[in-house]
Amino acid sequence: MTGRKLFIKTYGCQMNVYDSERMADALAPEGYALTDRQEEADMILLNTCHIREKAAEKVYSELGRLRPLKAEKPGLTIGVAGCVAQAEGAELLRRAPAVDLVVGPQSYHRLPELVRAAGRGEAALDTDFPEEDKFELLPKSRARAAPSAFLTVQEGCDKFCSFCVVPYTRGAEASRPVERLLGEARDLVARGAREITLLGQNVNAYHGEGAGGEWGLGRLIRALAEVEGLARIRYTTSHPNDMDDDLIAAHGEVEKLMPYLHLPVQSGSDRILKAMNRKHTATDYLSLIDRLHAARPDLMLSSDFIVGFPGEAEADFEATLALVQTVGFGMAFSFKYSPRPGTPAYEREQVPAEVADERLQRLQALIARQQRAAQEAMIGRELDVLFEKPGRLPGQMAGKSPFLHAVHVNAPGLEPGAIARVRITASAPNSLSGELAA
Repeated sequence: MTGRKLFIKTYGCQMNVYDSERMADALAPEGYALTDRQEEADMILLNTCHIREKAAEKVYSELGRLRPLKAEKPGLTIGVAGCVAQAEGAELLRRAPAVDLVVGPQSYHRLPELVRAAGRGEAALDTDFPEEDKFELLPKSRARAAPSAFLTVQEGCDKFCSFCVVPYTRGAEASRPVERLLGEARDLVARGAREITLLGQNVNAYHGEGAGGEWGLGRLIRALAEVEGLARIRYTTSHPNDMDDDLIAAHGEVEKLMPYLHLPVQSGSDRILKAMNRKHTATDYLSLIDRLHAARPDLMLSSDFIVGFPGEAEADFEATLALVQTVGFGMAFSFKYSPRPGTPAYEREQVPAEVADERLQRLQALIARQQRAAQEAMIGRELDVLFEKPGRLPGQMAGKSPFLHAVHVNAPGLEPGAIARVRITASAPNSLSGELAA
């Protein structure tokens, strides 16, 4: 059967965005084409994230909202994929009768057979950690790639931070072979990508098999820089303990590696970092930042912070504020601690909600000031901008600077994928404006 429509709702990280694209590739030979209109879909997939509190309940709420659509359209197939699927498994099928299939993040290459099983009225559940390489079993996409594309190079995590569910939902660290990644990168460029962001739960823990043995992320980046037509390289998300010498050097030596790095630290307190099982200190982190800036002086940094982690005292929070002041982040993401069942921190005594709320507001105010200062420092500079799509205004194009700032320019003649020199003229809360340089 052909001509069926597939709607995918993606939650969470960039790796889920990549996974959703590959799930669409897996279902294309079954006759499914993507649609952005949920009401016209023959299949709806929820690709879920389990990193925040009550993630599963949010999925059940969404499934409740889909129940009337299922009643109106009996042939509609509803599936749940991703980390909530991995964590909840058969419970999803039990609690939400509208769900036809459940597939974990390591098994989405088996989607076609799960869809067929669901069509026969059979149980369609797969949350295994299979031995086969899912990436090798997926069909190649023929769709045009976005100017800025994602490429998963590494999955899973062996760090076991005490607040994190990733090792339990994504499994152990695993790296993809070099030649397969280079082949996929060349294919992305052939289909229109100008920039590739390398993805992994712990991307700088990459250790893939390549010519001459095991390659680290720095060597992989150097090889990707040789791909003709690829203009920009980024990677996310990293762990401070996996920033080796070669990767640090690559920031100063590889022109295509953009001067922006997301490097989560989570806290500025050594006591809390130890309770988080981060296996580094605040001093270790600051020393690493010094080394990175020595390699690439204009490197802009972002980070993640958890406020109100169990046991966090005011002095611990003040240490976090001090670290933020010292580094001067271009942007950062901050959250209240979110208890995740099954993690070591889950049973610990919680910081009162009102205390965590007040600390989060103080931290976010500081981060906002630093972000505003970083953006305002761009005014008057000329930057190469990769344009990705039309903006909201007539004739406007939107793109990204080397520092990952959103940039809007009146440039009706430019097409997505163009890289043009832009003079920055103004800063808004989360973006920059500019004009094409003469």
